[in-house]
Amino acid sequence: MSVTQQIKDKLDIVQYIGEYVPGLKKAGRYYKACCPFHGEKTPSFVVNPDTQSWRCFGACAEGGDLFTFAQKMHGWTFSEALRELGQRAGVEVKKRTPQQQEQDEHLDKLRGLLTTVSEWYHEHLLSDDPHAQRALFYTEKERGFTRETIKTFEIGYAPLGWNSMLDELKKIGYSEDDAVEAGLASRNDKGRVYGRFRNRLMIPIRDERGRVIGFGARVLDPKDTPKYLNSPQSTIFDKSSTLYGLDVAKRAIRDSETAVIVEGYMDVIQAHQAGYPNVVAQMGTAMTEAQLKLLTPRYASKIIMALDADEAGQNATRRSLEVARETLQADYMGKLQVDIRVLEIDDAKDPDEVLRQTPEKWATYVEAAIPVADFVINIETNDLPPNASMTERQAAAQRILPILAASENNLYKKDNLQKLAMRLHISESDLLAWAQEIQRIAARKPRRSAPQDNMPPPPDDSYFGSMDEPPPNFDFDDEGLPPEYYEGTYIPPVEKQPTSPSTAQLPTFATRNSSRATEAYCLGMLLNKPTLLAQINRKFRELAQNNTKLLQGPLSELNSEDFSQGDYRALLSELQSAMSQDDVDPMDYLREELDEMLVDEMTILLLEEPQAIHRHMGMRHSAEFEDVWKNFERRVRPSIDTQVDFIRRALKVRHQRLEREQQEIRFLLEDAQRTHDREAEYLYCKQTEPGLRALLLIQRELGQRTLL
Repeated sequence: MSVTQQIKDKLDIVQYIGEYVPGLKKAGRYYKACCPFHGEKTPSFVVNPDTQSWRCFGACAEGGDLFTFAQKMHGWTFSEALRELGQRAGVEVKKRTPQQQEQDEHLDKLRGLLTTVSEWYHEHLLSDDPHAQRALFYTEKERGFTRETIKTFEIGYAPLGWNSMLDELKKIGYSEDDAVEAGLASRNDKGRVYGRFRNRLMIPIRDERGRVIGFGARVLDPKDTPKYLNSPQSTIFDKSSTLYGLDVAKRAIRDSETAVIVEGYMDVIQAHQAGYPNVVAQMGTAMTEAQLKLLTPRYASKIIMALDADEAGQNATRRSLEVARETLQADYMGKLQVDIRVLEIDDAKDPDEVLRQTPEKWATYVEAAIPVADFVINIETNDLPPNASMTERQAAAQRILPILAASENNLYKKDNLQKLAMRLHISESDLLAWAQEIQRIAARKPRRSAPQDNMPPPPDDSYFGSMDEPPPNFDFDDEGLPPEYYEGTYIPPVEKQPTSPSTAQLPTFATRNSSRATEAYCLGMLLNKPTLLAQINRKFRELAQNNTKLLQGPLSELNSEDFSQGDYRALLSELQSAMSQDDVDPMDYLREELDEMLVDEMTILLLEEPQAIHRHMGMRHSAEFEDVWKNFERRVRPSIDTQVDFIRRALKVRHQRLEREQQEIRFLLEDAQRTHDREAEYLYCKQTEPGLRALLLIQRELGQRTLL
């Protein structure tokens, strides 16, 4: 993963911009404010949390990502922005060594392996294998999952036989060592390697970016143990830093500013199928600090714990709240201000039962989730006998007070102290004194590096409570052609928000945002052949047909605004500078003048085509790749016109930019109509027309169906 992407994964653009634009306010899916770069009365500055981008539709007419905002706000160069934001995010910014690059490629290879296996398990679930048919029956009839849900979450089946999966991996060039390192196989004392999963329902576990990093496996034969078996800790899977379902839930969590945490991945899948897409699962018996920070402050301001109602679930809730308490108390910068509540279900039912039997009640339970203070006071005092001794009551107070102090603001502390005083028959002054003493002791203690270390260990692997997007996976067709690479990428239509939870559409892993991949292809082609820039600019002029508004606006020459990634923008600007001088060859100029922080990215983009494709594949199919590529070169390459192919891709890059802008300006227009701001409404209507016209012209040129 590039350093820029690591930084963007750790810093939220909404939070960052909000520090410099105090008037930034949430409005629907977006955030808006008056532009900080020019004076205006009508807000025309929009921040899009889904794409982690910003744009001014006023006098500036500029936009970009986190890096471009920091550059414009502070007058930094890209390199300065990279260093400053890297320090803020805790990401080391320096030129990557060959060893680090090799490690990145190795991790890409393991992710490619896991993606391959996930697809293989899923295909096997839908096969004619009688055992797979029984697994499918269990999935559909007993768990109640639809085919669409099974496809969306890529649920699969690990067949009988210790070596079935290993044999398949060997056929496509992976080794036993690869499978062991990825957590798919184990090696016994005698050195024999065997598959870790057999005759189990397989649930792929993905990271926040949607990449497969492990599996959760449920038994199908009641005689098998354990009931749930997870991938072990590995170089790419850390269950304490993972929330199951976050990749598909983060948008709904951001929109609602609320995350509901359940115990298991089956709960998550049931919730999403029932139309509640802001649900995720913790990967263990209690929430960890790393998991809490995955959610807040970037996505959620409220977290609702909805663990099982049995004793184990209640204990897990207690431990999760303890972790939250320690994390909140240690957050001296105050960034983790979060409202934590606990969901309670009638008749001690589990979330899975409610979501299957009465899904319409789920929203009511979520709405009625009680504050942490009420939950802690209730659960810690319910078992106290009426004649409890002072020692027993003081012990209960010492368990309750730290959580109240960390999780409640000053407005509620007094009310909670009164409530606790009445429940324990202890004076408020004594409780307050104890709370202050507990805080003094806590301040003197060194903070644990891992809050869960002092908790009872979870039952090994038997328990599982669980846009730079990943590189495309290229599957070669019968002609040896990697279709996604040469046939272009699908640009989805503007998404309509569901009108109610029951109508929410499940996202699909098969439909992935490929903007970065398309941008990388175009920039790589320009670096290899800079003269292509003149070709795409000529195409824009042809489409505009002397229309000044189009030539000066949405069909102007290709520029850095077309690229959504800060590093790509900087590279294109440097390339244009190189082409504007006549002293040396543009590439020689770049090698001499390019900021060292951009050299690694340029090197990757300049890889020879076979190397680039092989690298994007995560080194999949390595044993057969050379033969496949030769077949492609011989049978398909002669029919491909590189210039035509580049122009088609560059048009797609412009289309993606215009589509993003139209979505955002449509939001401003609707907001102006809602507030009856006629002046703003007129302004945004005028701005919309050229962009829509350009989109239609590009779609016709690409031979696409009209998306608008």
